[in-house]
Amino acid sequence: MLVSFSMIPLDKGPHFSGYVASLMKIVRASGLPHELTAMSTIVEGEWDQVMDLIDQCRRELRKDSERVSIKIWVDDKAGAEGMLHCKPKSVMDKLEEDG
Repeated sequence: MLVSFSMIPLDKGPHFSGYVASLMKIVRASGLPHELTAMSTIVEGEWDQVMDLIDQCRRELRKDSERVSIKIWVDDKAGAEGMLHCKPKSVMDKLEEDG
């Protein structure tokens, strides 16, 4: 499954890159395939793995924040693997076909 998630401490800011960097350390340590985008982090894995990772990130932000906003978007396709790279490649291939 692919999971896109973003979270920010609502009582901090306006700059969040330091918080994102601290969460990316947790994401990297998970060993799960992932990609950081301008608006979210995309992770590929099994439900329990990804939800545990998101909870670890939430707990990290809560150490310094009383209120955390979390957005989670899940693409749960049975038997699918490698979606993190296959989905964008499929789109790029179609664009190249159209010239």
